[in-house]
Order: sequence, then C-alpha cells, then structure tokens
Amino acid sequence: MTDDPAARGATRREALTLMGAAAMTAAAPSIAAPPARGLDAIARTRGLRFGSATAWSAPGADRGGIGNPRYTALLERDCGILVAENEMKWQRLRPTPATFDFERADAIVALAKAKGMAMRGHTLLWHQTKWMPRWEATHDFGPRPATAGAAMLTQHIQTVIARYAPQVASWDVVNEAVNPNGSGLYETALSRAIGGAEPTLDLAFRTARAAAPGAQLVYNDYMSWEPGNDAHRAGVLKLLEGFRKRGTPVDALGLQSHLVTQGTAGGIAGQQAEWRRFLDAVTGMGYKLVVTEFDVRDNRLPADPAIRDRGVADYARAYLDVTLSYRQLRDVLAWGLSDRYSWIEGFEPRGDKARRRPTLYDRDFRPKPLYGAVAAALTAAPER
Repeated sequence: MTDDPAARGATRREALTLMGAAAMTAAAPSIAAPPARGLDAIARTRGLRFGSATAWSAPGADRGGIGNPRYTALLERDCGILVAENEMKWQRLRPTPATFDFERADAIVALAKAKGMAMRGHTLLWHQTKWMPRWEATHDFGPRPATAGAAMLTQHIQTVIARYAPQVASWDVVNEAVNPNGSGLYETALSRAIGGAEPTLDLAFRTARAAAPGAQLVYNDYMSWEPGNDAHRAGVLKLLEGFRKRGTPVDALGLQSHLVTQGTAGGIAGQQAEWRRFLDAVTGMGYKLVVTEFDVRDNRLPADPAIRDRGVADYARAYLDVTLSYRQLRDVLAWGLSDRYSWIEGFEPRGDKARRRPTLYDRDFRPKPLYGAVAAALTAAPER
C-alpha cells in the first residue's frame, strides 16, 4: 500500500497533464547550475540513495567511464552508489567457459571504494541467449547436462560474489527473464541444460543467498508504465508469485525505469494509476523496490531542445512521484548521467536525426530540466 504523504500528493499528481509545449518552454528551458547539494545528498535527507551506472574507460578516453575526469566529477558530485554498466555481465567476465576476466570490474569497484561509494552488482545472470557469451549457445554440457549446467552457474555466481563481497551489498541476480510478449520465460542453452528456466532462476537466487547471506537479491526487468507493457507486467507478477510459492530467496524487484515519452498531448493519470496498481501488487507480496536504470527516451516530442527537455522532465517527475511514494524503495540509479554517452543514441536514434537527450546532463555536462525534476522528486519523497 502507499503511504499517507503520497496520498496527500495524489490530487496534484493525478491532475498533472503532459507538456503544453509553449507553457513548458517558457517555464524552464534550462538549468543554469545544479543545486548546491548533489542528488545523493538530497536523497539522503529522505532516507534514500542516488547513484548511476558507469563504464570502464582508459585514462583520458572520451567515454562515460572511470578514466574520464569530467565524467567522474559528475559521479562524485551526485552519486553515493555505483553500478557497472557492462563490466560485471557474463559477456565481459567470461571470455571462455573456463576463465574469468575481472580487470575492468575491479577498477570500477576500486574507484567506488576510494570515493566512499557503495556498489550494486549487475548482473549474475542475464537470462537471454543474445546477451550471454557466444560460446554459451554451442557449449557442450556433456552426458549429464543438468549437473554440468548447474555447476557452471553455481561456480559463476559463487566466484563473482566472493570477489566483491562485502562491498557489493545489492545484486541483480537475474536480469530480464520474462518475454514481454506474454509467452512466458526465455530459455538459454544453460537453462535447457539445467532443465528449464524456473529451476535455473531458482538456482541462481539460492546460490546467491548462500554466497551473500546479507545482500539484497534483486530480480531486474524493464517492464514499465507506458501503454503496451501490460503483458510484460503480468509476466513479471507471475514470476514473482512463483518465487514466493517456491520459497525462492528474492528480496526486491528492480524497476529499470527506461521511460519512453508519449508525446505532447493528453494526460498521464491513467498511466500513474496502472503503475500504482502494479507496484501495490509487487509490494503486497513483500518485495522491496529498486530503481536500477533510470533514463528517458524522448519519443514523440518536438526536436526543439527546450520543449523536449521540459517534456522529458515533466514525464519523469510524474513517474518518480508515484514510484518514490513507496517506502519499500531506497535506491535510485540512473543509467548514465550525460547525453554524450547514453546508450540510447546508438540503440534507437530519433527519426528526425535530432540527438537524443535522455539523461540528467547534456553533451557538454550542463544540467538539464530533468536534473531539476529528479532533485524535486527526491526532495518531495516521503521520508524513509
């Protein structure tokens, strides 16, 4: 259930409509400077933490990584917790079935430790074939595939957790196992060897619990509040219900929060209501919440940067007002801080060729209205 402070703010949120473009442009085309306190400092006043993904990068490289002084300055200013963008995934850690490569992940963890930041782990199992190492699809699991597959998954999780405990106290144990079309769970060569997706996911969480008894164990997925996500949300709820029935040790749902704006007309009260029903169902089962990968894809908005930025900020604020109203949520992490390095530009460029503006800072490291919206949402969140 939601908390009283959120309920008192519901009237304002339900009345919020998206984007009257001219009014938004006049209201807040830009932010001259970030607030005196960074976002994590603001979040801490409410019992929350704010952080971001970061990549590894060579010293001086123009990337959104730890070797870029301009980017690490943003991390230091705004973050109390980091997560590796790719460096803890199987593709990076497991060049072959028999070897691990921890060099880049180690460097990110070392930076976090040196700066007094916490770390999240992402991810012990990305449960889709296209995101596993290439060798996994054709790996020979031998005459006893279930035993060999279980041994491989168990060894992987035990090895990675042992290396980074206790600094990593929250793990995305499983990532994106639910097919968003409603057809059930993905399968991989590994899960087929073990005997199916459910026993594979259960084994992952049980192994993680044994290896890290005090850590937060998270199922992470990108189901969201936009129209068209109904089947995905239903699939995630079914998975979470199954975990509870089987006694699988899952502590929290990771809300990736890759938001997608819907245009310049109409309201979003319906989206907010649907999202609240979903979060009520999740928390009603006893799960905590984590915002794990926040950014905003600026779809169906005009190319004009001022109008787009205001639309993105208003859309994100409406989402965060609902999501942060749940005291079961303590951590909010962006999936990168600067438009200059966002994955979205390469993944889905705009049809009008205008550069995407999905993050808190623009390509020149200047804060945008989205930064102000996040700061305001954190400030308004009920205290934990």
